[in-house]
Amino acid sequence: MTRRLEAQIGFLREADKLKSVLRASRLIDNSRRENSAEHSWHVMLYALILADQAGPDVQIDRVLKMLLLHDLVEIDAGDAPIHGAVDHAAMAAKEIAAADRLFALLPDDQAATFRALWDEFEAATSPDAMFAKSIDRIQTPVANLVSGGGTWVDYAVTLEQLDTRVGVPINRGAPGLWAWLRPQLAAFFGRN
Repeated sequence: MTRRLEAQIGFLREADKLKSVLRASRLIDNSRRENSAEHSWHVMLYALILADQAGPDVQIDRVLKMLLLHDLVEIDAGDAPIHGAVDHAAMAAKEIAAADRLFALLPDDQAATFRALWDEFEAATSPDAMFAKSIDRIQTPVANLVSGGGTWVDYAVTLEQLDTRVGVPINRGAPGLWAWLRPQLAAFFGRN
């Protein structure tokens, strides 16, 4: 039991580093950039509150687990802004290596379970993962709408980019959320 507990505590100590990973996204009040741990918490809250937007086959408890785990790889790989100039193949390789290292810190049973959830989220083909991905994608646009554009200004984001990079995954996993968000995005970009 001691070895198992030591491994679990070691993983939790390592996970604390997620609090130091700054994202490109800003808080709604525009006071500072958010960190990845804050993002993970906030998208979990989004999933819990917006669970009624999920399809009938979606298990919210699994979605919450995916969202809790999905950005842990940023401890090693860093944040890759969705609208930034990123080598996606290189970033995916870094994230896989990070997942290999981080989940291996856990006892074997937890390592296998959590890695499978992370892989499922990344693949985004199951109903749970598609909904989780849609929730991950909606948080920042909502914040940017409230804050006058937020990082859209920094990255010279267009409505067409949002349709592709944000709209497609949101619409796949939560079409009602996209139907609500898209007109607001069109209005914002129409006046800016």
